[in-house]
Amino acid sequence: MQSVICLFGAFIAAAVFHPGSCVETVIGLYGETIEVPCNNGTNKPDGLIFTKWKYVKDDGSPGDLLVKQAQKDEATVSATDGYKSRVSIAANSSLLIVQGSLADQRVFTCMVVSLTNLEEYSVEVKVHKKPSAPVIKNNAKELENGKLTQLGECVVENANPPADLIWMKNNQPLVDDGKTIIITSTITKDPVTGLSSTSSRLQYTARKEDVESQFTCTAKHVTGPDQVSEAETFPIHYPTEKVSLQVVSQSPIREGDDVTLKCQADGNPPPTSFSFNIKGKKVTVTDKDVYTLTGVTRADSGIYKCSLLDNDVMESTQFVTVSFLDVSLTPTGKVLKKLGENVTVSLEKNASSEAKVTWTKDNRKLDKLPDFSKLTYSDAGLYVCDVSIEGIKRSLSFELTVEGTPRITSLTKHRSNDGKHKVLTCEAEGSPKPDVQWSVNGTNDEMSYVRGKATFKLTVVPTKNLTVSCLVTNKHGDDAKEISVFSLFEEDTSKREKNEDGAEQAKVIVGVLVGLIVVAALVGLTYWLYIKKTRQGSWKTGEKEAGTSEESKKLEENNHKADV
Repeated sequence: MQSVICLFGAFIAAAVFHPGSCVETVIGLYGETIEVPCNNGTNKPDGLIFTKWKYVKDDGSPGDLLVKQAQKDEATVSATDGYKSRVSIAANSSLLIVQGSLADQRVFTCMVVSLTNLEEYSVEVKVHKKPSAPVIKNNAKELENGKLTQLGECVVENANPPADLIWMKNNQPLVDDGKTIIITSTITKDPVTGLSSTSSRLQYTARKEDVESQFTCTAKHVTGPDQVSEAETFPIHYPTEKVSLQVVSQSPIREGDDVTLKCQADGNPPPTSFSFNIKGKKVTVTDKDVYTLTGVTRADSGIYKCSLLDNDVMESTQFVTVSFLDVSLTPTGKVLKKLGENVTVSLEKNASSEAKVTWTKDNRKLDKLPDFSKLTYSDAGLYVCDVSIEGIKRSLSFELTVEGTPRITSLTKHRSNDGKHKVLTCEAEGSPKPDVQWSVNGTNDEMSYVRGKATFKLTVVPTKNLTVSCLVTNKHGDDAKEISVFSLFEEDTSKREKNEDGAEQAKVIVGVLVGLIVVAALVGLTYWLYIKKTRQGSWKTGEKEAGTSEESKKLEENNHKADV
């Protein structure tokens, strides 16, 4: 890689100016071939005789390098020093110098001789060398909070020109302020190669927040790009300012649990020994920061403390609550009662916090417990009481059985859908489940027993009018009831009503109505004949229809009786 820079009148491109002449500047890379141009390639005028390269020696005297005759293909090397084996000429008359070094930083002149003219073109050569990657050495083992300490030394080697070093913290440059940040840089040159090494020492006043800070060193050089060292972190030492006590056990803490107390301090390095105050009793732990209470009880609830081993004033406090729940239920287990008796249910609880109580009956949630002052068969069932606080749950139960003498609540009949049978239904209450006996034979179609209520069904085919009884019994007693059942054949010969009870009632009503009509007709006929006879007698004698007031009154009474 090389760069050609020149000054032409008003056009400036980072040139090096020599009064009265134009001197080009070529930048070559260390260790590589340096190409020095001869008038930028415009160096073959008409009548060219030869091209010659020469240079200025270290002592200021001129020295020849080589000559290239126009009519010859090869150049003649005239140098007798270190350039003898390192120089050659290119087709465009450029001087080629292999294995460039800092010794090649000098002025080289190209002389072009023709039949009519002689021209010289001077070129200054500069050699650049990219530095090695920056490395942070002599690192501090730790930094102390608030104390100015040498953090480390950043070094880059073998550069030309020397590299610039910049210290960075978390990718932000550090600026020397002469107090909390002091940066000292030095440059040394290798006496053999002439290459430069740069070192930079950083003195830094750390803070506690720097425990996570990353420090790097950036090397800037004209050859670019920037090179960055590996990041370094440093432990920051500072005294303890705060102690913290933590309860690391699972919450809530219940009786029987193990409870671990952990004491932490913000100092660095952190303390390794602590004192625990276990409800007034001091316990010391060494090389650890925890203390475990095994199988705690409700009596272990209270205030716990921890502190530094050598400083009881710097302490932390925690209140530990051990949750507990005591529950008793009366009654429990199996409870047998008779119909109409009462049961008193008592629930007692003792808990570390407000307890929640729920009741279920036969797995169905109850809004509240029923009133057991007068038991019914429907009160029977399995009652479960769940009492809970956070993390603890207790379940208690009792199974209530209500027994009593069976009682028939209903005895009915109806015709089957096909009209060929009579179905009798006997419903009863009782516990234990009652047995049934019918006074006639039939088919027991169906039986159910739910919550003290039994339903029995019997299908019969009556060939004559019957009186059927239903008898229900259990160990406490019995009950019976009768019902009239008419023959299916008798019903078929008469006009069917919708049901037997309706037909019988209709017959009675019709009979009564007919009797009343007949009686009324007879009374009316008798009254008419009496009146007629009385009037006919008066007419025969020719007497006036007259009588005493007593006779008239008696006549009216007779007439009134006849109307009834």
